[in-house]
Amino acid sequence: MKQTKLLFGILALMSLAACHSKTEKKETDEKFIVTSPLLVDTSFTKEYVAEIQSVQNVEIRAKVKGFIETINVDEGQRVKAGQLLFTIRPREYEAELLKAKAEVRKAEVEAQNAKVLADKNIVSKSELTMAIAKLDGAKAEEALAEMYVTYTKIRAPYDGIVDRLKFKAGSLIDEGTLLTTLSNNKDVYAYFNVSELEYLDYASKDNNKKNLATLLLANGQAHKYKGTIETIESEFDKNTGTISFRAKFPNPTYLLKHGETGRVQLKLSLNNAIIIPQKSTYELQDKTYVYIVDQNNVVKSRLVTIKQKLPNIYVIESGLAPTDKIIYEGVQSAKEDEKIKVTEISAKEALSIK
Repeated sequence: MKQTKLLFGILALMSLAACHSKTEKKETDEKFIVTSPLLVDTSFTKEYVAEIQSVQNVEIRAKVKGFIETINVDEGQRVKAGQLLFTIRPREYEAELLKAKAEVRKAEVEAQNAKVLADKNIVSKSELTMAIAKLDGAKAEEALAEMYVTYTKIRAPYDGIVDRLKFKAGSLIDEGTLLTTLSNNKDVYAYFNVSELEYLDYASKDNNKKNLATLLLANGQAHKYKGTIETIESEFDKNTGTISFRAKFPNPTYLLKHGETGRVQLKLSLNNAIIIPQKSTYELQDKTYVYIVDQNNVVKSRLVTIKQKLPNIYVIESGLAPTDKIIYEGVQSAKEDEKIKVTEISAKEALSIK
């Protein structure tokens, strides 16, 4: 009987020891370097794919039907406002103008005769009125004929660069035929799309009053001249969830052409941003995690949301506070619920900030 009681006692002590060992965290001999997130005001550069357009870009079209008599410019040529570009053979329209002028002279004589006769009460006042109306109609036809004659000389509406010529001299064209395109490239617009979140950050912090835009060309080189954000469209695109920005860039050397592509860089500010080193994180199923070390040096994984990726740094949207302790080095060997030995370094040291 005594042996049985002794056996039960030994088993009870063994069971108690086992329970105690389960509640005690296993501690590793490996030392981990830990740090804290840093709360700072910072800035970052964001790139957007941009489409470049001339400030002015219009189609030059014929306003009358006829044969192209002369082409006075070449493709790629710079022209001045008012410079002659094309001549449509004008003889038919000049003949119509001469005919209209003759009708005006005839109507003027008839109106003068009608006035003399009306003053002598030989004809009624209504006949004088009709004669004057006929003169007005003739003058209107003359003005129209003069307008068509001017249409035979096609001039540049502004300073610009001539695009490809669609026809050769001698070609028969109809009214409205596209002859070429004229681009004013002294300044250019760069259009790019911004997400709703980025738009709100930009608009609420008045970044447009503090920063200039940089334009990266297709070869990766930066355009020599900085640009400014001029306008933002009034509506978001329902399909993409973005809104269009327009930046204006000087182009005095005419390097940029209508229809080019590039990338606009904006330097945007972030106030009270929580930042951590990228090496402090790990990814699992397209989500980002860090290892938190509690006051007992026990490791716990935590999901974080990334707001912005900077070189070697993540800006945290949610999931961390500046008072948290995170594993800086040794993330790959850390284990959930493991008790570890730690060496702590400052956030600025971890982020290599002086």
